[in-house]
Amino acid sequence: MCSSLSRGASPICHTQPISTSTLLQRCVRFSLERSHDDTDHRSTQEVLAVTSIGWSGLALSLLLVLVAIVVSLWKQLGLERSILWAALRAAAQLFAIGLLLQVLLRPGVSIGWAWLWVVAMVVIASFTVRQRAPEVPGLLQLALIAFVCSAVLTLGVLFGLGVFQLNVRTLIPLAGLMIGNSLAATVLVGRRLVEELRDKRDEVEARLALGQPANVAAKPYVRGALRTALIPQIETTKAVGLVVLPGAMTGLILAGVSPLNAVLVQAAVMYLVLGSVATTTTVIALGVQRRLFTTDHRLLHLTSARSGR
Repeated sequence: MCSSLSRGASPICHTQPISTSTLLQRCVRFSLERSHDDTDHRSTQEVLAVTSIGWSGLALSLLLVLVAIVVSLWKQLGLERSILWAALRAAAQLFAIGLLLQVLLRPGVSIGWAWLWVVAMVVIASFTVRQRAPEVPGLLQLALIAFVCSAVLTLGVLFGLGVFQLNVRTLIPLAGLMIGNSLAATVLVGRRLVEELRDKRDEVEARLALGQPANVAAKPYVRGALRTALIPQIETTKAVGLVVLPGAMTGLILAGVSPLNAVLVQAAVMYLVLGSVATTTTVIALGVQRRLFTTDHRLLHLTSARSGR
């Protein structure tokens, strides 16, 4: 007797008759396999139905951009062109990144290309920080050092300890989250420290006149700048899950990942962001402090971003 019930198997010829119980077991196993395949197929179709919005869906989502433009027109904010340009630029950048990721995520692509992408993100982010806070002296070099230190620490923990497997698919998104979420805090801590030392120059010079070294005289203002930069991220971390469903978790759920696994990944990502923000802001604050004082413990003349004086 020949049997071909097993999936993907060639018919098996038996020299002896198959018992009824054995034949029944094979039929049940075959039915379960077919049922499992059908379930997987339906699950895949459901995920694609949720996550594949198509060009028409993207066009319809532009109605939300129109809402922002209408608000700007209504309140005479003069931001209509900026809103439209931001939306179009974001779409173009995302499409470009998507096409590049399609190439990098092909089998056999060296992870060296992913590391090169990370280096490019660090450089671009550093120039962006410098552009947003031109009043902070030496911020470009400090930002480069801060982002590198943050990448070594946070990515070293996640990949070195095996939290995530190191490959192109994990390295680029995690590095992007680390750098992107640290960028605003980096600008904030640099600006705040310069403003504090400039506005309270008399207090700082009084401390210096009493014999305090520069790092001691600037300590309260460094502490205040760090608190200002870190508190928003701390509050965001507190609100995760209760008020906000973060992007990583939402994306994983839409992609069909179980909610529990999505939560685990999101928690690790939140800790990545918190650690990276703490690292970059600390490096920036300490570096700016050193650059604002001379070697003989005198506070330099600080300019304002608005007045240029």
